[in-house]
Amino acid sequence: MKILSSIQLKELDKFTIDNEPIASIDLMERAAVALTNAIIHRWDTSFFIKVFAGPGNNGGDALAVARILSQHGYGVEVFLFNISGKLSEECRTNLTRLKDCGSIYFTEITTQFTPSKLTEKDLVVDGLFGSGLNRPLNGGFAAVVKYINSSPAPVVSIDIPSGLMGEDNTINVRTNIIRATVTLSIQFPKLSFFFPENEDIVGEVELLDIGLCSEYIEHADTPYHITEEQEIKQIIKPRKKFAHKGTFGHGLLISGMYGMAGASILSSKACLKSGIGLLTVHVPIRNNDLLQLAVPEAIVHTDMHELYFAIAENADDYQAIAIGPGIGQEEDSAFALKDQVEKTNRPMIFDADALNILSSHRNWLTMLPKHSILTPHLGELDRLIGKCTDTFERMKKTKELAFSLQSYIIMKGHYTMVITPDGHFYLNPTGNPGMATAGSGDVLTGILLALLAQGYNSEDTCRLGVYAHGLAGDIAAEQKGEIGMTSTDIIEALPYAWKKLVGNKS
Repeated sequence: MKILSSIQLKELDKFTIDNEPIASIDLMERAAVALTNAIIHRWDTSFFIKVFAGPGNNGGDALAVARILSQHGYGVEVFLFNISGKLSEECRTNLTRLKDCGSIYFTEITTQFTPSKLTEKDLVVDGLFGSGLNRPLNGGFAAVVKYINSSPAPVVSIDIPSGLMGEDNTINVRTNIIRATVTLSIQFPKLSFFFPENEDIVGEVELLDIGLCSEYIEHADTPYHITEEQEIKQIIKPRKKFAHKGTFGHGLLISGMYGMAGASILSSKACLKSGIGLLTVHVPIRNNDLLQLAVPEAIVHTDMHELYFAIAENADDYQAIAIGPGIGQEEDSAFALKDQVEKTNRPMIFDADALNILSSHRNWLTMLPKHSILTPHLGELDRLIGKCTDTFERMKKTKELAFSLQSYIIMKGHYTMVITPDGHFYLNPTGNPGMATAGSGDVLTGILLALLAQGYNSEDTCRLGVYAHGLAGDIAAEQKGEIGMTSTDIIEALPYAWKKLVGNKS
């Protein structure tokens, strides 16, 4: 699914009006009916509806919703904020229709707003401002937002919480943004809905399909995409009948200093459950016995050092190499990593301590093989790109890093983003908070290593890997619940995730 910008969403409305064709006021009515139905589905007539409408088309939507809700037996009061004396044409038309309705309490605010008390049995319909807003709310509108936010009333926002911008909120004033219980987004989610700092602002998001023109959507160019299951299924390569373990690649995993053998074990098991043919794990001497016992399917190669990674492997023996989980940041390990990079002429996977080492030796970043894969969590990412104030800024800087390295960066989080060298962002929809547990990132590294070794290109490896990782987490959550999940549960669910994606019948 594409994520369109606020400008493109406005163009989509106009294109639909011109090419369906449909009058703008009739398209607004279509949206209002969908919005009203969603509200009726969630809140019954015991709630008294308080509608806050702005002077633009978002306000026009709100006025239409107020009228239709009253026709369904709800008690409705409307506050129309018309400070400038300029209403959009559609807003003015819906104001006339609302007044003709006759059964609604209505106040038009042109100067001073005297608020009444909001209770938990009121439902606030927020239609002050839409996704076209490009500056923070201030003055009287900021006061109205704070008044609504301080009340116990649930809030449903039309299309986007008022005050929130569709993409970049770097300069926004967060206290001046409506905090919605539910956001009813027309046709598409907004990019800012996917940012963790906005979780408490957007609340639960429901998409309402109002039949906007598919021709425009199909041809719209956007760098932002939500990965869909059907896309992932098309990526997966069939396994031929006469295949053998050599067919599916030999991967090298460099991981686990002494005391961190668990990172090696988790990555190895995830790798072996993701289709790789052969796996060699490079560990310090003291971890040899642990790996031999815990992962009998893996080949264990020991370093010359007792406690940590200190010597690079011959890269020619492997189709793919992953380095980093639990290796520590000893000086010997740092220079061994540098040596490993210099010996490797194919894409590598860098995770955890490998990323921390690179952030401490930034001049080494230019040495990374092109189309490599970096898998930072937010702390590791900020050490690479510098501290960021919000997600949009972090995305911008990460895009610049991906371009400069000509590599792929997996920005881990609830909506894990795969950021490509050409500036595309693929947001992953699978996964859940139960995966916020020690070792989950090690599991992802193992999955990615397996896919890269099997011959998937770097982009497909990233998109398929994060989707399968999240899907396995969702299956584990269904079985165990989010609170009790461990990374081992994710690994054990991987075969079922792959089975679902491949579509095998049992």
